[in-house]
Amino acid sequence: MAIEFQAWPKTPRLFRDIVITEKVDGTNSAVIIQEWPDRAEASPERLALINRDGVLYEVAAQSRKRLITPGKTTDNFGFAKFVQENAEKLFDLFGPGRHFGEWWGSGIQGRYDTKKLTGKGLRGFALFNVEKHDGLHEWFHDDPNYDVLVEAMPVLYRGPFSEQVIRDTLKELKDNGSLVAPFNKAEGIVVFHTQSRQVYKYTIDNDDASKGNN
Repeated sequence: MAIEFQAWPKTPRLFRDIVITEKVDGTNSAVIIQEWPDRAEASPERLALINRDGVLYEVAAQSRKRLITPGKTTDNFGFAKFVQENAEKLFDLFGPGRHFGEWWGSGIQGRYDTKKLTGKGLRGFALFNVEKHDGLHEWFHDDPNYDVLVEAMPVLYRGPFSEQVIRDTLKELKDNGSLVAPFNKAEGIVVFHTQSRQVYKYTIDNDDASKGNN
């Protein structure tokens, strides 16, 4: 085998802008909307087919580890069912792409008392890409058991990197509670470093614990 040159990647600068958002305690999910140009055989994971001006788009959903479909053993806390039932509206809100966020609320992880917020069960899909989805705040009321709120994660800070700002932001969230789920204890923050395009989390409790224990 020939020896190949492999360059060391460029090192991003630390003191560049960051975006701090709330870390929500739910389950990582994504809505997939992709063009279906070749009219190939439909994927079994397809949840809907959308026609826009003669262009066909497949809609699907995923959890952190797999594609998901509605069903007791194939879904992820009902996220695929929600996507399937609202595919047209989600297409109009998001457009093509893979839209990642946190699916949280009634029956998911159990951190938040959602009845404090609405008097009814509540679930939310909080999107990670706050630049693309800035200002999004859309309610879905079709399910008899709970309402669903689709929105961008709340931005807590946007500006130059500062360890003190990160610590102060976390303390403020700890003192005042969750913005996504008011009247509830917050889990922590997520820091997005704009130059490295890397995401870091900082939890209020047990931040030094391993992933399996946090």
